[in-house]
Amino acid sequence: MATIRGYTASKDQLLGRLARVEGQVRGVSGMVEEDRYCIDVLTQIAAARAALEQISLGLLDQHARHCMLGEGEAPESPDEQVQELMGAVGRLVKG
Repeated sequence: MATIRGYTASKDQLLGRLARVEGQVRGVSGMVEEDRYCIDVLTQIAAARAALEQISLGLLDQHARHCMLGEGEAPESPDEQVQELMGAVGRLVKG
C-alpha cells in the first residue's frame, strides 16, 4: 500500500509545477549558452527561485494540515512537531 503524504492529493499539480521550474532552469542555462545579458539571466533565476519558494510554501502548508494532524509521519509530541516544522522553515528562509 502506498504511503499517503500531505501532497498526495495534489501530486500531479506539484509535479507539473516542478516540471515548469525545471524548464525555467534549462532556459537559464540556454541563456548563458547564448551569452544573454546578465540582468536578463538574473531575472530568470529570480523567477525560478520564486516558483520554488511557492512550491515549498505549499508543501509546508500541506505538511501542517496533513502530517502534523496525525495523518502522516510527523512526531507525536507537539514540541517535536514545532521543532521539525521550524527546522524546515529555517532551511527554506536560509536560502
